[in-house]
Amino acid sequence: MAFSRTGSEAKSKGRVLATRVVSAVVLAILVIGAVVVGPPATDLLVAVVAVVLAWEWCRMCAGEGEGATVPRGVMIAALLAAVAGMAFDRPVIGLLAMAAGAAIVAVVSRGTARVWLAAGTFYLGLPCVAFMWLRADSETGLATVLWLLGLVWASDIGGYVFGRLIRGPRLAPVLSPNKTWAGFFGAVLCAGLVGVAASGPVAVDSPIRLAAASAALGATAQVGDLAESWVKRHFGVKDAGALIPGHGGLLDRVDALLVVVMVTALIGAVGGGSILAWL
Repeated sequence: MAFSRTGSEAKSKGRVLATRVVSAVVLAILVIGAVVVGPPATDLLVAVVAVVLAWEWCRMCAGEGEGATVPRGVMIAALLAAVAGMAFDRPVIGLLAMAAGAAIVAVVSRGTARVWLAAGTFYLGLPCVAFMWLRADSETGLATVLWLLGLVWASDIGGYVFGRLIRGPRLAPVLSPNKTWAGFFGAVLCAGLVGVAASGPVAVDSPIRLAAASAALGATAQVGDLAESWVKRHFGVKDAGALIPGHGGLLDRVDALLVVVMVTALIGAVGGGSILAWL
């Protein structure tokens, strides 16, 4: 019986892993295809993502009752307005609409959820706008976005594999009980290796700086992952949704990317150009 149970458990884990891999590959193909094509494919991709993220965030913070219907609708409209503003080269109007939407969400929401829903409008909306802004750069936009996607995915894979194989001390048990320091360093290492690999096709002055920047953003990705884990733990939710087989919700898959995109866009805005232009 023990051998039979062990065999069944192994098969079950194998099926789960296979499902995760297939889902990840399909999503990667869709995302990379839209990014390579560029606008309007990228704009449409971000719009769809924004709607799904808003839906999952509202479900996570306010549940699925009638009280969440109006805030959810307002948040979705606010994020779509921000995306449309970027798509039609009216970013200021889009950002103002997003801010107005956040204010309305705070008014129409109930209880403590109003703070989370209003904050979520910015937490989700600003990365969507930043992603479009980065891709819109005619010189380095495509390379920048593909590089960010690669290092974030590598960070996720490295964190998962190293954490599972090595285990050891937990990274932040209060925020996420399953993450370990081994997984963190594995995530940083794999992100740095993406920088090394990208130094060939991407024209940069210093491959070492690109690898270092990739590793630093890999660490940043883990912060984004921990942030979402903290929110889920606060609301007692295991997954943000169930859209992606083997992975949970879309927010569970892009939590790291949200923060990495924002940090990269901020660095580019302050530095007066794409981060790849001065590495």
